[in-house]
Amino acid sequence: MNKFVKSALAASAMALATVTGAAAEGEKYILVSHAPDSDSWWNTIKNGIALAGEQMGVEVEYRNPPTGDLADMARIIDQAAASGPNGIITTLADPDILEGPIRAAVDSGIDVIIMNTGTPEKAREVGALMYVGQPEYDAGLAAGQRAKADGIGSFLCVNHYIVQPSSQERCQGFADGLGVELGEQMIDAGQDPAEIKNRVLAYLSANPDTDAVLTLGPTSADPTILALQENGMAGDIYFGTFDLGGEIVKGIKDGTIQWGIDQQPFLQAYLPVVVMTNYHRYGVLPGNNINSGPGFVTADGLTKIEEFAGEYR
Repeated sequence: MNKFVKSALAASAMALATVTGAAAEGEKYILVSHAPDSDSWWNTIKNGIALAGEQMGVEVEYRNPPTGDLADMARIIDQAAASGPNGIITTLADPDILEGPIRAAVDSGIDVIIMNTGTPEKAREVGALMYVGQPEYDAGLAAGQRAKADGIGSFLCVNHYIVQPSSQERCQGFADGLGVELGEQMIDAGQDPAEIKNRVLAYLSANPDTDAVLTLGPTSADPTILALQENGMAGDIYFGTFDLGGEIVKGIKDGTIQWGIDQQPFLQAYLPVVVMTNYHRYGVLPGNNINSGPGFVTADGLTKIEEFAGEYR
């Protein structure tokens, strides 16, 4: 090995050591979500924050209310702030319940990034650095416009988390994209898979002329697939869904589901850790919020998604 190569390797090693050493002792970021333990879609979020922590050399932690109770989530945000992390990454599932704890964290000197649910406007209002996520109404509107172009005029929106305003924005956007009233086309499906399946079957039995079904994620999509298989409508009724998951990917592949809307949850967890770590170390911060979606996934583009569904996609 010549002297130049040896010198270059030594310089590279020194640079790597310097970068590694940039991590302040005890750097910690806590992600607080509104998701119940039963919602497997959030596994991608957990993987995203874990990988970001590993790559940036910081401690990360995921916290959530086990049942999805938002009052419980508010307490978790208070507890997270009291533990003194460098930053908190949190969803803003219901501003009426969560704005107070988030503002209190910001006022105490903790940097916050809003992810997944909320809006750039709400992020500014509560004093957060930025918003990383998918504008839910706009995503629903785009989905509705796509369905309208495909000849759809009526639909069933299977809302498994109706207490969350952003879930209603998805259904309302879809209705507006079609140019129809939402009305009773949105049902409160609950989160129990058997109950979701039964409610979908009951609605479609009572409304046999329904053109399409819209689900809001694996929690509602997976039982809906089973319902359509049971009543013989799988592959015949137009079916679109938000988010991805193993069964959703299978449904897209076999023609049961026309498309899934990918909001790229991996990025929603990964990017805030990277952004805040670099902000705290070097004072750099993107000037804009980051839209992680929407993107439509169809059977034509499943290769990478199928490989990493439920893990990183």
